[in-house]
Amino acid sequence: MEYWHDIQTTKSWEILKSLKGKFAFILIGGWGVYLWSHGQKSKDIDIIIDFQTLSKLKQTYDVRKNEKLRKYEIKIDDIDIDIYVKHFSNLTIPVEDVKSTKIEGFDVAQLEYMLILKQGAELQRKDSEKGEKDRIDIMNMLLKCDVDFFEYVSILKSYDKKGLFTRLVSIIRNFREPSYFGMNQRQFKLAKSRMLEKLKRV
Repeated sequence: MEYWHDIQTTKSWEILKSLKGKFAFILIGGWGVYLWSHGQKSKDIDIIIDFQTLSKLKQTYDVRKNEKLRKYEIKIDDIDIDIYVKHFSNLTIPVEDVKSTKIEGFDVAQLEYMLILKQGAELQRKDSEKGEKDRIDIMNMLLKCDVDFFEYVSILKSYDKKGLFTRLVSIIRNFREPSYFGMNQRQFKLAKSRMLEKLKRV
């Protein structure tokens, strides 16, 4: 079951592919999760860049500065591109500290960093539609990827974000809809139990 409409996600993916190779960026957000998990697609694009790349983007796109949220934004039709800039933007982890790896030709935030960044987004908008999508993305990473929970906890401690561990346990316990992950209720219940057991051992 797809969360967003296929027309939106297809258009967003085409825009994202058009950026690859032209601009240097680290992919985060829903598309970053998708490349890790091949779960739910995204309709928005979230990237980390430096000021040099920001200057290049301004030559091609109408880039708007959002001072309040400390990010830059591009809107192409109904697709939003949120741009987080090193030494300017405030994410759960300092933007300049986010480590990346190559997946399908994209520089994507490393899995444990991606999970923490997604949790930060979910915490900010937990009562909204996007907050629900954040929780689906978080569950996709947990179900379909090999998260190193010791590394995850180490990163949380480094940035004094240990409360996110408690929030993660709560998300797992309270998530009720297995159809997003191609599972039935029994499979989902067993998978959640295994996850919670892993977290107990950290």
